[in-house]
Amino acid sequence: MKNTKKPSLLFILLVVMIFVAFLTMSIEGRKNHHKKSRAHKHKKRGGGNGNNAPGPEHSPSTAPAPAPSHGYYPISSSVFNVLSFGAKGDGVVDDSKALQAAWKAACMVGSATLKIPSNFKFLISPITLQGPCMPKLVLQIDGTLLASPKVASWQRSSLFQWLNFKWIQNFTIQGTGTIDGQGSAWWNLSQVLYIQKRSKQIPGMKPTALRFYESYNVTVRDIKIINSPLCHLKFDDSGSINIDNITISSPADSPNTDGIHFQNTKDVEIQHSNIGCGDDCVSIQTGCSNIHVHHISCGPGHGISLGSLGKDRTVACVKDIVVENIIMQDTLYGARIKTWQGGIGSVKNVSFSNIQVSNVKVPIMIDQFYCDKRKCKNQTDAVAIYGVKYNQIIGTYSAQPIHLACSNSVPCKKVDLIDIQLSPLSKSGGFHQALCLNTYGKSFAPLVPSSIDYCLKKGGTSYNSLTKSHKYTC
Repeated sequence: MKNTKKPSLLFILLVVMIFVAFLTMSIEGRKNHHKKSRAHKHKKRGGGNGNNAPGPEHSPSTAPAPAPSHGYYPISSSVFNVLSFGAKGDGVVDDSKALQAAWKAACMVGSATLKIPSNFKFLISPITLQGPCMPKLVLQIDGTLLASPKVASWQRSSLFQWLNFKWIQNFTIQGTGTIDGQGSAWWNLSQVLYIQKRSKQIPGMKPTALRFYESYNVTVRDIKIINSPLCHLKFDDSGSINIDNITISSPADSPNTDGIHFQNTKDVEIQHSNIGCGDDCVSIQTGCSNIHVHHISCGPGHGISLGSLGKDRTVACVKDIVVENIIMQDTLYGARIKTWQGGIGSVKNVSFSNIQVSNVKVPIMIDQFYCDKRKCKNQTDAVAIYGVKYNQIIGTYSAQPIHLACSNSVPCKKVDLIDIQLSPLSKSGGFHQALCLNTYGKSFAPLVPSSIDYCLKKGGTSYNSLTKSHKYTC
């Protein structure tokens, strides 16, 4: 009978330890292989930013560290900072391409914000930013956008715009920043004509600073627009526009620098804003309706105007305009309607009320003989004017209190003057008598000067008689 020895306890423990170590190494190897495989597949699909075009700002937990020189910190996946797209923001390098790239990226994301950060100046060439975009896009301007100050640096643009927005809906421009047209070089006509003769690349007319075309549900608020070469803010063929708490500023002698200009645009509200420029603070042109302008400070400038309308025998249709709670100081005109002889169409249902005027040349004006030359050809047709109310126009004038010059063939009718109290700044100079030519309507006390009381002709309540000779009525 053989004597067999049993394995020692030490030997058994050693075998178990070797087995456990081998098992652990095998499991870890499979995990690492799985991770490498996932990373390889993700890379092939284009995951991450990699070599893709710059994207939106990441959340703080995943964003790369920002460049210290920008002082910029990521916010969210719906905020697109123009600095992230290559903009320098030094006011010298052209940042137009960066702005265009940021716009295209933000345009694809709902409720996105394109950010122009504060403490930077971005030099921008004439640019078109167009839609359609996803809803609720916001252009947040906290820094400064600069146009080129040199006329010769502008390339030809068929639309003559600097910042041109097309086909935009549910869009907002807001912020504490400034849009600076740097237009002083354009205001010297002789200099501009000299440069244009030498270069065919210069526009034949001065550019507008900020323009919207075929855009709807647009809000512009809080920003500054200054020193435009021509009009500061313009809307063409648009609707549902809200303008709130903006500042527009250019010198009184800057020619044709209208503050806000509307053409073929309806359903507009302008409120709580300050406008000073070298032309009309607000200009309302043909095709406009349902416009409400209130709580505006206007001056310097040419006042708030409907027109000019009907130039070169064109059709002009304007209706349902309310202008109220306005302060006008050091302006050429106050509440004005101006039409060309020979025009066709009508202006109707217009109200100017609660307007405080100070040193305004002519506070109340209707001119159906408007002419921007030394002499214009006399014509019998005129844009019909019907249903205009002036109520509570109070303050001082420097030339004439009221000037209502309407045509013989198409007189102005149903023009009401209510609570008009206008005093001359000086007893010497100016025409202190009210002028009402071919104007029918009613006047209601108090009326100062007293000549207003017998200025208007009685009657003129029929609108049909106004346009019976017209081939086209609105």
